[in-house]
Amino acid sequence: MGITIHKDIVQGDLEWLQARCGLLTASEVKLLITPTLKPASNDAERKHIYELAAQRITNHVEPMFQSFDMIRGQNDEAEARQRYAEHYGPVREVGFITNDKWGFTLGYSPDGLVGDDGAIECKSRKQKYQVQTVVEYALNGAIPAEFIMQLQTGMLVAELDWIDFVSFSEKLPMAVIRVHPDDKVQAAILEAAQAAEARIAHIIHTYQEHAQ
Repeated sequence: MGITIHKDIVQGDLEWLQARCGLLTASEVKLLITPTLKPASNDAERKHIYELAAQRITNHVEPMFQSFDMIRGQNDEAEARQRYAEHYGPVREVGFITNDKWGFTLGYSPDGLVGDDGAIECKSRKQKYQVQTVVEYALNGAIPAEFIMQLQTGMLVAELDWIDFVSFSEKLPMAVIRVHPDDKVQAAILEAAQAAEARIAHIIHTYQEHAQ
């Protein structure tokens, strides 16, 4: 039990999708927990719980449409990672990380690992958000609230001491903000994840009892 690093999986390919099948992952934890650290109870949260339950039943991940912003994000991620490596230090890519030490499994797809205790999370930003990030967040050593759960879950899964949040917009300087673990936030994440696991198990049990 504990950390498993899937080094040879390529993020975005079929093997990566299969590795994530049915798992709670860092990028989606924001659907399970509110900004006030309470378990979420809304349509987005319910849809995600049923999606994970269905994936566990079928062992299949349905294909997802890639928008222009998603394609741009993939290209910008590669550029941001290269620039980070040039100015801050070597970055090694891995496909997926899982940790099951809590009795259930959480997953995380880092944009790169740095040394033995750090990682980077690159975000492609429209220029208005890049300017806002520098003015409202970077100067205070904070990151936009929408990314907090992902980074805190990533550090929890990979047992990291820090993640550098890399905010990238092609025509503007890159912003790098270091984030450290927050015990209170991580405890709330684990509580919400445990509750979600119980609900997923109940859904699967009920479905299997009544499906024809």
